[in-house]
Order: sequence, then structure tokens, then C-alpha cells
Amino acid sequence: MIDHQVRVRPSADRLPREDQLAWKLAAVATGTQETDHLDPEAAGMVVNRLIDNASVAVASLARRPVGVARSQALIHSARPGASVLGAAPGVRVSPEWAAWANGTAVRELDFHDTYLAADYSHPGDNIPPLLAAAQHTGRGGADLLRGILAAYEIHVALMKGICLHAHRIDHVAHLSAATACGLGAMLRLPTGTVHQAVGQAVHTTTATRQSRKGEISSWKAFAPAFAGKAAVEAVDRAMRGEGAPSPIYEGEDGFLAWMLDGPDAAYTVALPEPDEPRRAILDTYTKEHSAEYQAQAIIDLARRLREKTGPLNRVRSVVLHTSHHTHHVIGSGANDPQKYDPTASRETLDHSVPYIFAVALEDGSWHHEHSYTPERAGRPRTVELWKKISTVEDPKWTRRYHDPDPRRRAFGGRAVITLDDGRVVEDELAVADAHPAGARPFDRDGYTRKFRTLSAGIVEPDALEAFLDAAGRLAELDTAGLAGLFPEVDTDAVAAYDAQLPKGLF
Repeated sequence: MIDHQVRVRPSADRLPREDQLAWKLAAVATGTQETDHLDPEAAGMVVNRLIDNASVAVASLARRPVGVARSQALIHSARPGASVLGAAPGVRVSPEWAAWANGTAVRELDFHDTYLAADYSHPGDNIPPLLAAAQHTGRGGADLLRGILAAYEIHVALMKGICLHAHRIDHVAHLSAATACGLGAMLRLPTGTVHQAVGQAVHTTTATRQSRKGEISSWKAFAPAFAGKAAVEAVDRAMRGEGAPSPIYEGEDGFLAWMLDGPDAAYTVALPEPDEPRRAILDTYTKEHSAEYQAQAIIDLARRLREKTGPLNRVRSVVLHTSHHTHHVIGSGANDPQKYDPTASRETLDHSVPYIFAVALEDGSWHHEHSYTPERAGRPRTVELWKKISTVEDPKWTRRYHDPDPRRRAFGGRAVITLDDGRVVEDELAVADAHPAGARPFDRDGYTRKFRTLSAGIVEPDALEAFLDAAGRLAELDTAGLAGLFPEVDTDAVAAYDAQLPKGLF
């Protein structure tokens, strides 16, 4: 890896484009190796993530934000165009709108892959716009594979090197840059073109974290889809010769100077050398439970503690000792009263670790729908327990959250449960069971099992096997074969659902 130093530069410096971070990101993307030189393990993980995305997208087809995004996309028919999950097989729309619809479906349940470092994000959000552009431009599975690996490489590097959430900037700014780079790799664009696309994408997708604060709305699902759509549009403009604000990161009125650490900002972003295998996707991990990633280990911990706690009406208090990030983003340290509100939205509840721990402790399980219903959230005994749960930041867990050694890095915490007789029950869990270092790491069978579970009753058995076969042969697929990456569903039922949604401008 090569460490690139990034700092704010005055306009008078006329920073050469080759010294700009956006150019260096673009150079990594456009220098991505040919398919037959790609790391086999990383290529296999791309297949896993295609299966993972399809699992959660299929399960969200009858959810309102997904129906809205799909309805908006279907107005924008195009040829060759790209597929929309849930639409009839022959329907094609403009690729940026396919990215919007499919990206929303992937993100809605907060149930796909994650990476946590200096910043955090869901790198699987890169896949819908890349797949849409691949279909529209006549690329095959090998090109798509190369683009996905490049997008993950850039996304992980930015999350390791530049923290956005400390400044309350939403993480999709890194996503749009990564998607633009992935598109550049897939389409074999010149480095200069990708450099301009990155600048446009970052400039148009820098937003605040209010989408994940207070009354969290459906925009949490739309935000990464918007970034993917913006990246496709940025690449289109750059291919037509249009430029971007530059330097987008280092400029004195730019991203680092005014959105992040200010005029004295300095960061280190580590990027692979030209011949270095693109393996960043292997650093990322998926979710077994539909909730914020920092809650994954907490759910598993709660299930384990049920046997030790006894009747839950005897619980006097629960304190979760965890990292700075968990405490301040999904814990009581966020100071969001909505995180204790039984009438809060699903999007708020999946960012409330006190709620999640209470339900997991009571039920001994977690379900992507049942655990979030208004009836479940409003159950009196749940509310009583929920309000007894708080979080505190523990320096030990903050250090482990940022530990450079993946064997030591941890996203869990320690639960201290005090009962009414003064007895204390406690236990801790560093990583979720499904994490690569966990008790039951996800492998291909795990991803396949997740797809079979979430698609039950939605995808017929023959269609299910056809999708898994297509995903497993990704590198061999031609353009027409990419349609096999969209599991067949009852499109009439989907259309009937969409028909009852409110109408908009178009």
C-alpha cells in the first residue's frame, strides 16, 4: 500500500491534478487488474455480496420507500436500459433511475454489508449503480466484477483515512466517490475522466448526518441510492467532457477545509500499488440481523444473556459499556429522545441499541419485520425494560473499535444487568457471531441461507436456483446474462402494490 498525504492547499498553489486525491483514487480504479489476475477470494466475495444484496432487496419489495423509488424509476424507460427489481423481465429504464430504485431496495432494511473504521458505510451500496450501468452499456459479468472490486477498494480506503461522522457529514460522500471510480474501472475510462466524475460526485452528495439523527425517516434508505444515481450522472457528464470543482478534497474552499477538519486539515489515505491485488472487499462484513451494525454483537449478546438473567421484570437497570461510536450514534449518548419512543419510526428503532437489546433479550431472536412493528415496540413490558437500558462509552471498547489489527478490532460491548435483589449479571461479546472473527462466520452457505430465508414466499424455487446459478457464474455472464442477477418475483403483485401508492409529479 502507498500512504498518500492529503491536506488543504491554497488556490495559489495550483495543485497539479496528479497530486490531488481525486486523481489518485481514479488512478487506482483505472489501473485495476484484468479479471484473470484478480484475487480469487475477493472475486468469490463479490458473488456473496450479490447474493446478500438480492436477499434484502427482495424482502423489501413491498415496503413503501422501495415502491416509491420503483414507481419513480419506471417512468423513465430507456433502451438498452437497465432492469428494475420487481418489474416485468423485459422492462428497462435509464441506468441512473435503475440505480435509484434498486439501491433503495438494497438499503431499506439496513441488512446488508458494512465496514467500520475512521468512518463507516455500506460498500454493497456500490453494486446497484454498477450493475445498472453494466446492463445499459453492454458490459458483461467480468467487467462488472472488476468494477465492484475497484469500488470496494476506494470505499474502504476512504473510510479508513477520512472521518466524516465526527463532523456530522453523512457517509454517502465516500460512497459516491467509490461508485464513480467503480464505474470508471468497469467502463475502462481514462483516468482524467474518472477524476472529474469523482469531483462532481463528491460535490453533489455531501450532506449532513441529520438523515440519521432525531426522527429518522425513509431518507436513510434513499440517501445511498441518491449517491449512486448522482455518481452515474457524474460519470455521464464527465464522459461528455464536463469538469468538476477541483481540487475537490484539497481546495481552500473545498471538502476538507469547510466540511471536515478545516484549513489545517491533513489526512493519510492508503491506496494499493498498481500491481497489488484488490482485496479490500475481504475486510468488509455483512449482517445476520436487520439493524445497525454496532447492534449485531449486542443482539447476539442479549440472546446469550437470556439464560442467565431470569425473569426480566426483576431487572433494575442495564448498562451497555461500548465504544464512543456506538454510544453516540445508536446509544443514549446520542441524546435523542426518539430512541426511547415506542411510536418512533422503524428507521429510528434500528438505530436505538436500547430498544434492540430489550427486544432481543425478551424474544431471544431478531426478525427484520416482526421486531419493528408498532405493536412490538409498544408492548408495555418492553417499554418498561427499554427505559431501564442505557449506554456508556468505555475507552477499552473505543480502542478496540479502532484497533488496526482485525483480530483485535471489536464492535460489541459489555452488558451489566443489575437485578432487584442487587445481583449483577454481566457478559461481553466483541464481534457478532456472523463476523469473520465470530462464532459462526458467514460463508457462501451463510449467504445462500440468508437469501433462501428472506426470499421465501416471494421467489419460486426454480427462480431461486436460477438466480443462485447466475450469481455463481458472474465472471462468465454476458450482458443478457446480467438479467439473471434479478430474481424473478410475482411482478403483478408488485405492480398492484405500487398502484395504491400516492402519486407524485411524474
